[in-house]
Amino acid sequence: MVATVYIVDDSALMRQTLTHLLRDDKELEVIGSAPNPLLAAPAIAKRRPDVLLLDIEMPGMDGLTFLRQQMEREPIPTVICSTLTTEGSRAALDALAAGAVAVVAKPRLGLKQFLEDSRRELCQTLRSAARATARQVSRASAQPRAAAPAANPLASVLAMNRPVLIGSSTGGTQAIEAILTALPADAPGIAIVQHMPEKFTAMYAERLDQICAVRVREARDGDRLERGLVLIAPGGRHMQLRKAGGQYFAVVADGPPVNRHKPSVDVLFRSAVDCAGKDALALILTGMGDDGARGMAALHARGAQTLAQDEASCVVFGMPKEAVARGGVDEVLPLKEMAAAILAFDRR
Repeated sequence: MVATVYIVDDSALMRQTLTHLLRDDKELEVIGSAPNPLLAAPAIAKRRPDVLLLDIEMPGMDGLTFLRQQMEREPIPTVICSTLTTEGSRAALDALAAGAVAVVAKPRLGLKQFLEDSRRELCQTLRSAARATARQVSRASAQPRAAAPAANPLASVLAMNRPVLIGSSTGGTQAIEAILTALPADAPGIAIVQHMPEKFTAMYAERLDQICAVRVREARDGDRLERGLVLIAPGGRHMQLRKAGGQYFAVVADGPPVNRHKPSVDVLFRSAVDCAGKDALALILTGMGDDGARGMAALHARGAQTLAQDEASCVVFGMPKEAVARGGVDEVLPLKEMAAAILAFDRR
């Protein structure tokens, strides 16, 4: 089945470049383009595309305002085409929070041929986005972080021996936010792999840190996973766990992509098989592909508790579906029950 794409970008050359990149994909059809949302809106209303490919900075109406309005009227799976500069990345994160399903790097103008692997990634993202479930997103309001209650030092150390691992991709930025904003300041330590470009993860962690009771930061090599702390794997690098002296630490290092991703969920999950085993809780959330399915199966075989997000609450049910198919999931839960499941695991 062919997925229809509508491009909104103020650069005529960029619209031409994107149309050229997509024209040879037999599963995608560009049905139109516009230089700004004001011109795009009536065309989209007349013929609804399967996916929007949307720029952020445009005259008349910016892409973020248009996205929010479209999500309120009639949600359409939307992929943001960003320059991935610092400002572009911040705007793209705002778009993800508003309901966009993915962000892709904008092709660099002046190149005679966009890199083939980048073209394939763009096409794959659009094909997957066309099958995604677009939803309205309710944004959490920023509140002062609550202080963690005083705890017995020995109990706190023992609790560190039970790490929580989360893996996600398309739609995961919103899903992770929903989980973390529901956790108290003294929640168990959490390590997260979310498929994101390199410039995004630090800003994403900063955004979460402002609205969550737990502390959130981009992981650094050697960081200790402790109560009330969430570590997010940096884009472009893998994250693993190691155990020393009864404590868990993050290992952040370069390496080849695994399952086409860096960071990879499988890399994190597999590292916890031997060092954590039955003491770990692993969650696999919304996302395209199968990254994390093998690692979750290995964790399940070692006695770890494993949970998958259900199809109804997923933007893309790919990763959870693959984990279930491999027999690595103890229970399938809706997103709204994940935070409670983490706290129940912590009390066990």
